[in-house]
Amino acid sequence: MSTSQKIRILLSAYQCGIEMGSVSQIGWEWYSRLSEDCHVTLLTHIRNRPALEAAGAPLFDSNIIFIDTEWFSMPLYRFATRCFPHSGQSRFLIASLDFFVYDWVALRQVQRKLKECVGWDIVHVVTPVSPFVATHLYKLNIPLVLGPWNGGMRSPTAFPEIMRAESGWFYPIRNLGRIFDVIIGSTRHASIIFTATQATIAAISKRYQQKCRFLLENGVDLDLFSVAPYPPFPTDTNPLHIVFVGRLIPVKGVTMLLKAIKELDFPVQLTVVGDGPERTKLEAVTADLQLAEQVNFRGNLSLNEVSQLIRLGHVFCLPSVKESGGAVLLEAMAVGRPVIAIDFGGPAEIVDDGVGIKLPATGEADVINGLVATFVDLREHPEQWRARGQEGRHRVENNYSWAAKIKIAIGFYRQILDEKR
Repeated sequence: MSTSQKIRILLSAYQCGIEMGSVSQIGWEWYSRLSEDCHVTLLTHIRNRPALEAAGAPLFDSNIIFIDTEWFSMPLYRFATRCFPHSGQSRFLIASLDFFVYDWVALRQVQRKLKECVGWDIVHVVTPVSPFVATHLYKLNIPLVLGPWNGGMRSPTAFPEIMRAESGWFYPIRNLGRIFDVIIGSTRHASIIFTATQATIAAISKRYQQKCRFLLENGVDLDLFSVAPYPPFPTDTNPLHIVFVGRLIPVKGVTMLLKAIKELDFPVQLTVVGDGPERTKLEAVTADLQLAEQVNFRGNLSLNEVSQLIRLGHVFCLPSVKESGGAVLLEAMAVGRPVIAIDFGGPAEIVDDGVGIKLPATGEADVINGLVATFVDLREHPEQWRARGQEGRHRVENNYSWAAKIKIAIGFYRQILDEKR
């Protein structure tokens, strides 16, 4: 295929939309950016239609095929909510079973399109981003690309109370994804599998690991998360400003962050962006620790508002004990802010001493003590932390921008098609 000829892509993004969550944002970025350079037919769930149309979709010369499985997904979600009212991860795992119904319906709709002489060069399934996914779309007999996937991570053993609160005992159900994959055969028939972490590669059968290509599932819009000057250094009259962004669920570790702030003997301001089932509990903990004047819960905000708030901080802190990705860390780095994370999962592969600090995943007490020591160090050596923020921006520009990711993906598409020819 000539490099000037547009590739025809059938892009399956079960989750896809602006301001609908991190995975939906991933779907949107793939769709909107690929549509600039390729002929894209987006395959997505009908629940995404309002958000997509509000954003101006279909974009460029793309088409959209909406798949309606609300008859199955809504009762399933209500069931999951009743069973796990306080565990967002467990609710997500159960609700994700709808993907398999979506995929089955999608295959049949697309097969009808093929009979109408609509064709594609590549089929790419971008969301969900977990190896839990198994698709029938390889039956179209078109080269199949999967991912980027991010998953296969084990549960941490050093945080038993947090994992109990998150219904961690339920996590092994995601191993059913491997069974579905064996039965359905999507990994077996894929041309390429984009994988984000070493844990993801390890979760894939060794016989198919040669198909894996490294590509992080998250990317950054460098225009939205543009670099900003570092704020005036913290002093006795200028509080150290910490920013957290994420779902308010147990594994995010916000309680540990609050307890660490309580131990500090200098002015501190914490901005918490996000919402979730833990918010009421976290606000109560904040009151009990007498931190109400130092902690500001902002709820869910637009990406533009999130970007503005990160700019105000001296440091971005994500004390999540089980984080497969880490998009918010990349966004903070893009703004030029140093980052703090736990040495586990996705953040362990993003953060090092050059851009921030990762604390050992050895228990709540160690994390709290580590946070205290880190905040003290930041206040005493702010110039070093500002330099870490500058290095973070440099890395994002070179490795984690959406423009760079899409360019890499298109290169792999052309490689597949050249090999096929």
